[in-house]
Amino acid sequence: MSENTHIHYRTCNLCEAMCGLEITYRNGEILSIKGDKEDPFSKGYICPKAVALQDVYCDPDRLRKPVRKTNNGWEEISWKNAFDLVESGLKDIQKKYGNDAIAIYQGNPSVHSIGMMLFSSTFFKALRTKNRFSATSVDQLPHHFASQFMFGHSFLLPVPDINRTQYFLVLGANPIASNGSIMSAAGMPEKINLLQARGGKMIVVDPRYTETALKADRHIFIKPGTDVFFLAAILHVFFNNGLTKQGHFPKWITGEEKLKGIFDRFSPERVAKITGIPAQTITTTAFEFSAASSAVCYGRIGVSTQQHGTLCQWLINLINIVTGNFDRPGGAMFSNPAIDVIKYSAPKGTMDKYNRWQSRVRRYPEFGGQLPVAALAEECLTPGDGQIKALVTSAGNPVLSTPNGRQLEMALTSLDFMVSIDIYINETTRFADIILPPTTGLETEHYDLAFHAIAVHNTAKYSPPLFAPSNGARHDWQIYKELTRRMKKHRTFVEKISDPFITPSRMLNHGLKKGLYNLNLRKLKKYPHGIDLGPLKPVFPESLYTPDKMLHLVPEIFVNGLRKISLDPTGNTNGSLSLIGRRHLRSNNSWMHNSLRLVKGPNRCTLMINPLDAEIRNICSGDPVTVTSANGEVVLPADVTEQLMPGVVSIPHGWGHNRSGIRLKTAKLHPGVSINDLTDHLFVDNISGNAAFSGVKVHVILAD
Repeated sequence: MSENTHIHYRTCNLCEAMCGLEITYRNGEILSIKGDKEDPFSKGYICPKAVALQDVYCDPDRLRKPVRKTNNGWEEISWKNAFDLVESGLKDIQKKYGNDAIAIYQGNPSVHSIGMMLFSSTFFKALRTKNRFSATSVDQLPHHFASQFMFGHSFLLPVPDINRTQYFLVLGANPIASNGSIMSAAGMPEKINLLQARGGKMIVVDPRYTETALKADRHIFIKPGTDVFFLAAILHVFFNNGLTKQGHFPKWITGEEKLKGIFDRFSPERVAKITGIPAQTITTTAFEFSAASSAVCYGRIGVSTQQHGTLCQWLINLINIVTGNFDRPGGAMFSNPAIDVIKYSAPKGTMDKYNRWQSRVRRYPEFGGQLPVAALAEECLTPGDGQIKALVTSAGNPVLSTPNGRQLEMALTSLDFMVSIDIYINETTRFADIILPPTTGLETEHYDLAFHAIAVHNTAKYSPPLFAPSNGARHDWQIYKELTRRMKKHRTFVEKISDPFITPSRMLNHGLKKGLYNLNLRKLKKYPHGIDLGPLKPVFPESLYTPDKMLHLVPEIFVNGLRKISLDPTGNTNGSLSLIGRRHLRSNNSWMHNSLRLVKGPNRCTLMINPLDAEIRNICSGDPVTVTSANGEVVLPADVTEQLMPGVVSIPHGWGHNRSGIRLKTAKLHPGVSINDLTDHLFVDNISGNAAFSGVKVHVILAD
């Protein structure tokens, strides 16, 4: 290695996997990005997305200075001018219409940045609006609902102890492609190999034969949106055959007596036609699960994004609990992170409130200070007191990621003012009046506050910035601090004095010192590959946050929801098919589609369709097809494959870069179509209001 060649170690922040990277560079130029074999969490594993850190850093389409929209297009402006315009624009809206006339939308990247995690909330609180939305209610809100009502805190999320389990039951999840989700688990292929090498099994239940199903011991097709019936039938078998640990529950579990009879009507024979799963398969799966020395049930996107998503997550927790596979090795466990963000937030309780207010138009309930994003467009478009007149988006692209994206486009054009904190002019930010671009990736320090808290193994790792920011650039936390200073109505003397000294590093150091492992930032920096803190350990009852410090098996809100479910089978009508989404290992929502090396090659934005459904419609692979729903229409190539069960079609999410006004050159070369031009903002989870993407009815024909 030459004198000017150096190696930098950091954690990739492009998804939840927390893969360790070894970056070789010389004179500011990256020579290679490899997996860090000494990283105790990822052990050398990386996916193709890791190289995109370099692509984003070097991307000529990335904004590096603030811009404002003019009649002649976008123009760069100074940071002072930009902050002045944002301050006056937001304050004018507040003065004219009130605080709730401003809405906020936070995208998924918010939890991938320590700066956003630590500093964005103070700015949003300073706006004093009830109209807060985020990507949480398009993919994971049911998880938080189940945790809040059962364990007392919405961020107390159980994860599969994949490293020690003997039976892994996976529903609506594809961790080979996602690297885990609400389960940070770098290197899933090897983890599955090790599971099977020690004699364990993985069973995948999914309407698509996914990349994960390919490695499974058994794959079971299920009709989209019917997971609640399958899960209830599993519990029916448990209770009717004495397969539970009832009578042996710890004293900190309550509600055991209320379980009697809840699942009587969900026999495998009765739900077989609804789910498309033979009764014997359901029964066999239940017996296998209960007989395993350790087992864990895990459900993700396909389970959460349906009408009964919250009930599904509740039932998944019940399956793990009643079989004695909860808070114990090999079952569903909880991480023991070096910085426990739950303990910091729990005393205030702001994120664990429910139904303190409702959305104005459809009366969706607030949860954790947020409203379901399915309501955002109609709250902008419906006149009257409380109508949204301004929007702040933070690292999000809701036009592509929320239901009925075309309706949201109409809503954004109706706004009086919009500001976006983002590095791109994309499908959403093109409607903004001002865009404030933060530094990104390799220019920032990094510590995973969120994903260490849902990791399958305990580690801690700090990543310093690799490159210094360009002249005049601002980190996201600096942007939020300035916006807070300008928008907060009253700042105390202590706040004014201490503000210059509050930085992510100082807050991180404080959190480490208050944590479980006697760490501080100086000590952590001595371990560039990270520190191994050991396997997951039981945390209950000490970590229960319910008022009575008990785990509640059967919260009334869930029992009432289950009672309302009809067992009358409903099939496709008038030749319609059920639409589901999918994800590819080289893609992460809409983030990475401006990286040529990730989007080049075969078109991945296709309509997967079963050969039986294709034959009826005279469709062959490669044919352009028109897909129509109640809300819209898209045209894309067909991919005829047996990976889809009959009656189901699939389009990947995150595409649709053919809108006008965006500055994403590579994405425009491979635009694809947006699945959310077909989805329905009125189709939501009955309890939480989470968007229900899975099972949208569509019609498919050959395109003209």
